[in-house]
Amino acid sequence: MTSIFKSSRSKDLTRTQIAQWMHDCRASTLALFDDMNYETFCCQPHSDFSPVGWHLGHTAYTEALWLLERSAGNRPLFPEYHRLFAQDGMPKGDRVKLPPLAEVCDYLDAVRTNVLDYLKIAPIEQQERLWRWLLQHESQHCETITLILELQKTTTKQESVGFLDRTSILNMVCIPAGSFEQGNESLDALDNERPVHQVDLETYWIDRTPVTCKAYRSFIQSNGYQNSQWWSSEGWQWLQANPVVQPLYWREDPTYANHPVCGVNYYEAEAYAQFVGKRLPTESEWEKAASWNPIAHARSLYSWGNQFPDATRCNHNHEWGTTTPVDRYPSNPVGCYDLLGNVWEWTSTWFDGYSKFESYPYPGYSQTYFDDQHRVLKGGSWATRPWAIRSAFRNWYHPHMRQMLAGFRCVSDAKV
Repeated sequence: MTSIFKSSRSKDLTRTQIAQWMHDCRASTLALFDDMNYETFCCQPHSDFSPVGWHLGHTAYTEALWLLERSAGNRPLFPEYHRLFAQDGMPKGDRVKLPPLAEVCDYLDAVRTNVLDYLKIAPIEQQERLWRWLLQHESQHCETITLILELQKTTTKQESVGFLDRTSILNMVCIPAGSFEQGNESLDALDNERPVHQVDLETYWIDRTPVTCKAYRSFIQSNGYQNSQWWSSEGWQWLQANPVVQPLYWREDPTYANHPVCGVNYYEAEAYAQFVGKRLPTESEWEKAASWNPIAHARSLYSWGNQFPDATRCNHNHEWGTTTPVDRYPSNPVGCYDLLGNVWEWTSTWFDGYSKFESYPYPGYSQTYFDDQHRVLKGGSWATRPWAIRSAFRNWYHPHMRQMLAGFRCVSDAKV
């Protein structure tokens, strides 16, 4: 009787926690749409991204599909929305004609009411991973909403660059040779994070912080965007077709000098690394610096340990609404700052499945992108929700994309 009681109580606590997380996540989502006009709701500032209103409706569609239809066996609540808000329902360019915000919010409310009713009776022990996946799904779309809103703020005007500063080489820390455990097998782990596996690495040095605007300025001032010697052949080809002279979200403001550079693509990060005599880290090098405690000889979920992210540990979840100085938060056990939050960081690794990869909850979620066309980004940004930020989390984008809230840090095989 006691064991049955404890088991029942544990399930109730899990349901309560999930309900609270869903409430908190949705409140953060809806806050992005406060006082938004219809033009912004339907605007598509870049062909690779759907309007923010589509992402909002898609979160409700996905929640209903996996919980109410496929898990509970219910009929669709709003079948008229299936083609509009499904991932493969229509081309992104056709998603600009959306219902009004109030109508989409009614859709979200109706789905959520039914979802919470189902949560009371759902076989949570079998489904907890799915509920956590849906939390992260909404969190990821919230970040996409944020970057689309940032894109709407940008202009085509190229701002002038100020003073030249060549004191830009950042301090580095040594990561000794040895093996570590890469990946994650917690209930939150997405399919592409699994399984945990041993990786052996030689000694390397890694920047203590992401590359700052002050440091990147030296690349701009030294005509880095005009000098082919720093660029790979693919990067130079991209630059000739897209003649930019600074990062997408560049701010000509001295108060941002110690903030991480934001809005660079892989080619720009790669060129800067070449310019300073370094290189971009592999995913394994980045993750070892972020997750492996050399004193405890153990892997942690986050760069600071295993405690859930909050406002004291990293810049995330729209805490500041923008980037912060790279040393605003405490360093991790190896002496690195800002490994989680602030800006995503490019790595040199192509996105692929680990050995013994198993897709979840459907093959197309990750496996479609194992195409040698996407580079891995790590760490999360100032807009990343706490449910989607951890050392093992893997983001992926085409190397030419610079719209994400992304920066980078460099590594070297010998101290620079």
